[in-house]
Amino acid sequence: MRFIIITPVAMDYQQVAQNFGKSLFQALNPPFPPVKLLRFDGNAKGDEVHLELNFIIFKQVWKSLITENNTNSKEIYFVDEGIQLPFFLKYWRHKHRIVNKSSGAAIIDDITFRSSFFLFDFLLYPVLYLQFLYRKPVYKKIFQKKRSNNS
Repeated sequence: MRFIIITPVAMDYQQVAQNFGKSLFQALNPPFPPVKLLRFDGNAKGDEVHLELNFIIFKQVWKSLITENNTNSKEIYFVDEGIQLPFFLKYWRHKHRIVNKSSGAAIIDDITFRSSFFLFDFLLYPVLYLQFLYRKPVYKKIFQKKRSNNS
């Protein structure tokens, strides 16, 4: 299964990319399940991100490896792939794209996932989609164009 969420923001794509770090990652986490960041190396190839998801009655560890990253005049992107996933996921690939636009940037979350059972994918789809839809207002708030002192 795959979904793509596009969020236009007013800030330059290079500035957006510079702020794709640990504090942004923590701000993007939805209220449920609570996420504890165990390790955050960064967004370069070979970096790892480790999380603990707290589902109240049980916890799950999620480890991702950054498998690609690239910068050019049109976009900056990096890809994280799951190397240890919660029991309900068998495959995870998330391409984070920050695309250069004349009026700022577009942040594109391009996510492909699979569970153990094809039918379960359809149940997971709206849950995961809503988890990432939660990011849109956070991105917009964080990546507003900085106002000058005169405004």
